[in-house]
Amino acid sequence: MLAVATALAIVAVVVGNTTAERAFTAAITVDAAPAVPGIPLRINYGTSPDTVGDLYLPTTGAGPYPVVVLIHGGGWSQNRTLDHFGPLAASLVHAGVAVWNIEYRRVNGTGDWPVTLTDVDDAVRALATVVSLRSGNQLDLRRVHLAGHSAGGQLAAWVAGRQTGSTDAKRTATAVRIRSVTLLAGVLDLVFAVNNGRDAFVRNLLGGRPADVPDRYQMASPIAHLPTGIRISALHGSRDHVVSPEQSRRYVAAAQRAGETADLRILDGVGHGEFADATSPAWDAARTTILDHVATLR
Repeated sequence: MLAVATALAIVAVVVGNTTAERAFTAAITVDAAPAVPGIPLRINYGTSPDTVGDLYLPTTGAGPYPVVVLIHGGGWSQNRTLDHFGPLAASLVHAGVAVWNIEYRRVNGTGDWPVTLTDVDDAVRALATVVSLRSGNQLDLRRVHLAGHSAGGQLAAWVAGRQTGSTDAKRTATAVRIRSVTLLAGVLDLVFAVNNGRDAFVRNLLGGRPADVPDRYQMASPIAHLPTGIRISALHGSRDHVVSPEQSRRYVAAAQRAGETADLRILDGVGHGEFADATSPAWDAARTTILDHVATLR
């Protein structure tokens, strides 16, 4: 159980390589220099090529800045990267917040259970160490907000659940205070995803079905780790045929029963991938939600 207990983390979704994404990637600097406002800085939080993140600092206002952690998804799979979230990070940093857009080891690459989860946990913890240092101590670690899409939503909600979990999590909370989590078409009940859908991605991540590895499902499923003690917002498209809107409905209902302040917004006519498109009304709604939390949760 100790090996399993160290496996708690966060995630978000990605969807492809557009010209805009390549432009953001080309602008990233990779060295030991401090972050420069307006220029994404790639920082290693681990020793693997995939244990990296891009730090964005605002060009306006004065630090220390609140931080939004973005976690890409893509079915926890190697075919997606953090680059797809570059435009989303830029849209947030222009509003005056710092953004930590993270990568992690993924299934079909060098990740699987529990490495994919522990990497994301490590990435959030790194805000208090290497990321803060490289920022020039310009991060407000008492105002950290998580946001994840699809599989990234599972990871974001899972890390949020760690706030009231293990002793390690409580030690992290003293350095990094997570104030809210915004879940975009998140996979939040992993047993439900497998038993009531066609989610082979969950089986690939956890190495079997719920009957095969029940402890893993219990450990990795965000709905099993309520209450979180933080503000929860879930957004989901009414026409999402990849992750059922029932995932968000079930999670928010369970959170409210546990005494959480949690809300759900179903966006009419929206599918799954729109949340990862910085030009879409779905992302605009998500961005507004994230920034509202940043403004009100001080």
